[in-house]
Amino acid sequence: MIRIYLLEGKAFVWNYADARRIREEHRIVGVLVGALPRKPRQNVRLGLPLELLPEEVRLLLDKGLATLVRSPTSQSLGHGKNQLEENYQEQLRLSAEQKKTMLESLADQITQGRAKKWQQKEGGGGELVCITAVDPRLNLAVDFTTTNTIEPPPLVQPAESGSCFVLPRESMMIQLPTERTQIAEEETVDWHVASQLWPYAGQERHEMLYSIFRDLWERGYYVTTGSKFGGDFLIYPGDPMRFHAHYIALCFSKDAPISLCDIISAGRLGTNVKKTVLLCSVDSQISCVKYWECWEL
Repeated sequence: MIRIYLLEGKAFVWNYADARRIREEHRIVGVLVGALPRKPRQNVRLGLPLELLPEEVRLLLDKGLATLVRSPTSQSLGHGKNQLEENYQEQLRLSAEQKKTMLESLADQITQGRAKKWQQKEGGGGELVCITAVDPRLNLAVDFTTTNTIEPPPLVQPAESGSCFVLPRESMMIQLPTERTQIAEEETVDWHVASQLWPYAGQERHEMLYSIFRDLWERGYYVTTGSKFGGDFLIYPGDPMRFHAHYIALCFSKDAPISLCDIISAGRLGTNVKKTVLLCSVDSQISCVKYWECWEL
């Protein structure tokens, strides 16, 4: 069963397998609205979640393919933050142990290097240096000899080397789950009853749009939102990744009058974008969808 999550009247699919399934098997396209994890500062290519039209959701519900679920609450989000902090502490511990092991393997080399530097300082000999002051009477010649005792460098203590290790949070490895990482009860939403999460139940315009959407879908078309061309739907003969839209669907109520200016505007719109404008309405008495297409006006 495909889980569709509701948030303030909008429907989202978060599971990648479900998003792929509804496109390949059921010709439901939707719109990807999420940022890509590796390229979050661009909007040319987007990722999950997949946002669905109310008509697309209704079709999946009528076919018994999906169920509506309330989006996770703030308590669930808090659990995710706690899990992220636990992962950081675990990575910090593992990184400190790795550094400790590495220093233990290199302890002899580090000790030899420090001893070599100490020997160079110890056997460097004396040198006469003249320090010039502003007052000539204060000019002194100082003999820097190796009379001072230089303590040999301490041995490396690997056991304490990783005790103050700090792992930057920017370097933390983050797992991006594609499915739910915890088993929890999900609150389902009844789509037959209007609510804040699903306000479309019983709306006259939603029923009209859904009837038209379903009729076009049953004819074998791919149907997506038509907002970018000023219509209600865009109708494709095949997958939108391979085909351009052939029709711009404008939906009107059967009893609502249509002004001549609207018809002329629709015809000019189709001419400019090289698509056929499809005027759609629903005859509720005979449960039939009627179409009228215009190309040039």
